[in-house]
Amino acid sequence: MNRADLERLLDRLVDATVLERVVISFASLLFAIVVGGVIVLLAGIPATCRDPAFVFAGREFCYDPIEMYLTLFEGAGAFGSLTNLGLTLQETSVLLFTGLSVAVAFRAGLFNIGTQGQMVLGALGSALTIVWVAPSLPENVVGTVVIVPLAVVVATVIGGLYGTLPGLMKAYADAHEVITTIMLNFVAMGIAFYLVRNHVGDTTTDSVQTTPIPDFARLPPTIDGTRFSILVLLFGLAAAIALYLLYERTVVGYDLRTSGLAPEAADYGGVNAKRNIVASMTLSGALGGIAGAMYVLMVHYRWETDMPPLGFDGIAVSILAGNNPLGVIPASLLFGALKGGSLQIDFALGVPPELVEVLRGLIILFVAMPEFFRMIGSYAGYGTDGGETDG
Repeated sequence: MNRADLERLLDRLVDATVLERVVISFASLLFAIVVGGVIVLLAGIPATCRDPAFVFAGREFCYDPIEMYLTLFEGAGAFGSLTNLGLTLQETSVLLFTGLSVAVAFRAGLFNIGTQGQMVLGALGSALTIVWVAPSLPENVVGTVVIVPLAVVVATVIGGLYGTLPGLMKAYADAHEVITTIMLNFVAMGIAFYLVRNHVGDTTTDSVQTTPIPDFARLPPTIDGTRFSILVLLFGLAAAIALYLLYERTVVGYDLRTSGLAPEAADYGGVNAKRNIVASMTLSGALGGIAGAMYVLMVHYRWETDMPPLGFDGIAVSILAGNNPLGVIPASLLFGALKGGSLQIDFALGVPPELVEVLRGLIILFVAMPEFFRMIGSYAGYGTDGGETDG
């Protein structure tokens, strides 16, 4: 393929309709499933097992790709298991906020790789707020109504302020936000580890963690056997819709988009590009902080050092969604299903977890790459309008 063919392909990809993009995503998913199945099949040849899945042409195959995919879907709750469905929705709910965090920055032409750090500090802030304030509140519905919103507000402020730092450095010092946000991830984790280990941690255990939050500060589970709370999911859906309306239906949203994508044109049009760059990164960080609060209130009920990399997963969620807040909803659901299903494969089939991660990574890669190239082509000016698209 020569350069002209590549440019025509990018033009076509950037101008693809919503229906065409959906078809491309499903085709990519099917292709990833086929490629992953072949890899699973071949990996089962050199593996040793007591009971091979099947024997063909004198060779023993330890892993059955069909059984593996059926187990993946079962683990995601596709076959009626409410517990598995709850685990999937639990992952989905937190990924909604990390995906939106990254999407907000991407929509402004910025790359926030620091959602993980903002999530870590937001989670710590919410956990400490509850631990310190809860003793002065009644352990009933009144206490819950007070403490839960307070914890979310604190996490939002902390995440927003931490997102403001790379925004200021980008706007006024021209420091690339990819570098600064990556570095600030390590700073955030270091600060949180130091504070919990030496000053605000649970002194009754050797683990680096905060004191567990009381029962009345925990979001009530919606599905038995899980910690999934529909309140978090509804909050995430409302946030996605609100952000979509902000960017597509308001002047403020238009200014936020153009300030990062074309700061010179924004300045020429009378828009304060630097202020809007800072605002975009602040909003992005605030959503990361909220994700941390949801993790504490719904999933772990404390802050610990082993917080999963949901902030980094948010990058792939946003790319898969085409940086569209509404697209983050199904993208988060897909990622949540893959996470829940991969756990079921590990437990039920005894397949090496590394192979499960390869399978999950292939699905993410093939589904996300068309949107990734579409995003790159859009920023590079491809498409019939020669500029920004709606994705």
